[in-house]
Amino acid sequence: MIVRSRAPLRLSFAGGGSDLPAYYEKYGGSILNATVDIYAYCTIEEIESQLIFEASDLEISFSYNPEAKITGCPLKIHAGIYNRIVKDFNNGKALSISVKSYCEAPIGSGLGSSSTLTVAIIKAYAEYLNIPLGEYDLAHLAWSIEREDLGLSGGKQDQYAAAFGGLNYIDFFEDDRVIVNPLRLKPNFINELESSLVLYYTGTSRESAKIIDEHTTNISKNNSTTLDAMHGIKTLATSIKTSLLKSDIKSFAKHMEESWILKKISSDKISNDHIENVYNLAKANGALGGKVTGAGGGGFMMFVVKPTQRMHLIKILQEIDDKTGYVLNCHFTNEGAVSWIPN
Repeated sequence: MIVRSRAPLRLSFAGGGSDLPAYYEKYGGSILNATVDIYAYCTIEEIESQLIFEASDLEISFSYNPEAKITGCPLKIHAGIYNRIVKDFNNGKALSISVKSYCEAPIGSGLGSSSTLTVAIIKAYAEYLNIPLGEYDLAHLAWSIEREDLGLSGGKQDQYAAAFGGLNYIDFFEDDRVIVNPLRLKPNFINELESSLVLYYTGTSRESAKIIDEHTTNISKNNSTTLDAMHGIKTLATSIKTSLLKSDIKSFAKHMEESWILKKISSDKISNDHIENVYNLAKANGALGGKVTGAGGGGFMMFVVKPTQRMHLIKILQEIDDKTGYVLNCHFTNEGAVSWIPN
């Protein structure tokens, strides 16, 4: 038996950081994000007397005796998901399978690749074992495995974006309460928004854990600089949502830039000279606003520009003297994680 799955990565428009437990458990969090047609994939195949984990994009593969305890596996997400699935959904019985995955975005992209991969792998297991998981169940299980079982630092938005798909305003509360609110935008405006975005990879991945851990520490210690910035970022998430609902690209870009300024105030690790140079170059060539798409420090940057100036900005960014940087074309998607059995 073979099953496959995929889940979409996301662009984070607003509210980043307010999905950290240290923040939303005290103040509530609000995130605005949209999934795009960049995916994490998984294939599970039934085999004999082996357990294989493979990440083909990383060129890493490990084989185990399925009856043995899995320890020290470099593919922590694969191993963590397998252990939880076997424990909670297969009565502790080992599985003889190969679990192969890959992601279309690089590690440290700022597009939520790790959590999206987690969602995609769990979705494949749900298909393979016929586990009835709704979107909320799928997202919460992915979050629990990453944050509780594996102790990986991070927020909560990526799992819900990947599970639900689409353009969503997501509220986070204490006691693990989450409400996903899909935004119903006019089709013409969605086309306009899509035509106004430029996604640029800075050429450097980043280790988000260090930035996230610093944020968590500062919030826990009631650091006034970080907290004031985070409160402002959460408020701007509402403003940006209103801009989208009013089909107002200019105010969307304006509030995004305001949010980016506050994000940089919240931590000195968010930006660096390279990011600032790219940002200033984009602004000088038509960008109305922009931001880093994830925790900061590297990965992808997102800019808003008039559609008539979009190709000019892309040309300028492609001419940056950086062999690893590039512009990535993408489109919005309304579909979240899916799984299927190939013919």
